[in-house]
Amino acid sequence: MYNHMVVRDARELSDADVDRIFRALADATRRDIVRRTLLGEASVSELAGAYDMSFAAVQKHVGVLEGAGLVTKHPNGRERIVRGNPDTILRAQALLDRYEQIWRSRIDRLDDLLAGTDE
Repeated sequence: MYNHMVVRDARELSDADVDRIFRALADATRRDIVRRTLLGEASVSELAGAYDMSFAAVQKHVGVLEGAGLVTKHPNGRERIVRGNPDTILRAQALLDRYEQIWRSRIDRLDDLLAGTDE
């Protein structure tokens, strides 16, 4: 409903992008993979070794993150190297910052309204 209040720019995420990002981040394992790969790139095999699940399950998690733009994956010989994508994180943070501004503005208006009724 209030999405129209947020000014869009060329780097802003579409509604579909936002949905993919936050669905991907809703899972603790995927959040941890993003954290790990923002600290340094890792192969899918290395990531799989860090979790109590199958290689295929970790591969699926990486696929979801890649689809959301939160990580990139590139071949390096027989391995697939995963790297966190800080640009997508920054764009999602910018969206959350804009929503915070909207809510802070609403709270300020409410404070003004309440202050006016006390007089």
